Amino acid sequence: MAGFPYKNYDGIGLAELVRKREVTAGEVIEAAIEEIDKKNPKLNAVINKMYDQAREKAEQLDSSGAFSGVPILLKDIAQEIKGEPITSGSKAYYHYKAAEDSAIVERMRKTGTIFIGQTNIPELALMGITEPALYGSTRNPWNLNYTPGGSSGGSAAAVASGMVPIAGANDGGGSIRIPAAFTGLFGFKPTRGRTPVGKKEGRHWQGSAVDHVLTRSVRDSALMLDWIKGYERGAAFHTGPFEANYCDAVKEPFTRPLKIAFSTISPIGTDVDPDCREAVHKAVTYLESLGHIVEEKNAPVDGKKIANSFMTLYFGEVAASLKDMEALLGRNIKMGDVEPSTYILGLLGKAITAEDFVLSIREWDKAANQMEAFHDTYDFYVTPTTAYPPSKIGELDMNAFENYLIHIVGTFHLQRVVKKLGMIDQMVENNLKRTPFTQLANLTGQPAMSVPLHMTKEGLPVGVQFMSAKGREDLLFQMAGLLEETDDWIDVKKNRMY
Repeated sequence: MAGFPYKNYDGIGLAELVRKREVTAGEVIEAAIEEIDKKNPKLNAVINKMYDQAREKAEQLDSSGAFSGVPILLKDIAQEIKGEPITSGSKAYYHYKAAEDSAIVERMRKTGTIFIGQTNIPELALMGITEPALYGSTRNPWNLNYTPGGSSGGSAAAVASGMVPIAGANDGGGSIRIPAAFTGLFGFKPTRGRTPVGKKEGRHWQGSAVDHVLTRSVRDSALMLDWIKGYERGAAFHTGPFEANYCDAVKEPFTRPLKIAFSTISPIGTDVDPDCREAVHKAVTYLESLGHIVEEKNAPVDGKKIANSFMTLYFGEVAASLKDMEALLGRNIKMGDVEPSTYILGLLGKAITAEDFVLSIREWDKAANQMEAFHDTYDFYVTPTTAYPPSKIGELDMNAFENYLIHIVGTFHLQRVVKKLGMIDQMVENNLKRTPFTQLANLTGQPAMSVPLHMTKEGLPVGVQFMSAKGREDLLFQMAGLLEETDDWIDVKKNRMY
């Protein structure tokens, strides 16, 4: 079917066309290639194109998977494709190629999706924006002057612009939900242990990071989770099995009044933009109009302790990543091997003691217990996904003084002085003030989602975050299915690049 409206279909829709032989998998792949080639020069979302492999796969299509023939892009970290580069956004890994598929990629292959390329990320997936030195900035399809967020920013820009209906993503502190909020997509973070983390590791970021996808439709996300969920031998964390189908939950109406708590107050005491607050108020007002019980109530956790616990993890994981990098390169990492901020974060990680790290993990467990008790009363906890709309490209670059300070600390290894002077608390606030809401679900292990329900006056999306109890992804998909039918749900096909 020459010239079919490829961009109007979600993944399930494209798979149905292929299954009914209304189009061939090859035609679908060529349509995706056309979209990528047309839009990527402006967006810089795709950093490795796998066109030849995709065409070959389309000719040998196994039609048994739920997404057979559907093109997908994977994220340039943790989602390793055998024989393909996996740089993690760092020039230190520029020549590295994956020796085998990661576990999440193996499961995605079984869905019948066709890998067509890999997407841009910030170095080591460390930022809520996607502006790496290695590949350059990825831009937001709604307005090219703004960021699509991070760390799954390349994936978000690709899906929101119509290149592909689904793209791989992962979330260690908000890296699925933040870019979903900034680009008008549905972003779902499963429960800790729901999706695989192997084969090299039994946990990602001590269990705070999980893999899934970014999508335009709720049903694509639900069906993908149906296929990739389940027990993984050797994984450090497992969650109880869910025997039903998440895709069915999307269509399931609620049969009782829900109890919903919400807050628009930053857990670290910083400002929240009026648009982000308005997005939440619109959502809960609508749900209240349906007869659900809505209460303004903060989560029963110490937000500043959670933020500091997250940053302790952050520093420690960067230090460990740089140690892995040294093993690969066969030498010590120097300033200049990685971006300045990455290097300094690694030094701060070396200043964190084992005691600091253990106490931090204990804080996670305390918060997890508090949130489980909270969800004995409330079905959902609703907040803004982010505290601010998308920033402009380059807006969050370090200024001259910050660059100078990093150079001094890095040159003379003064990280312990930085810690003693109490500068880390200020770094925590500066790092998280734009995105203070998402880390809680990562540290407690709860499922959470960002739903696209609001546009700013400047025409940029912002999201609303819903959290539920561990193992209750089905409740979130039910809620997303309900909200997707409302007029407030953003039609991503209206963005300027679509």
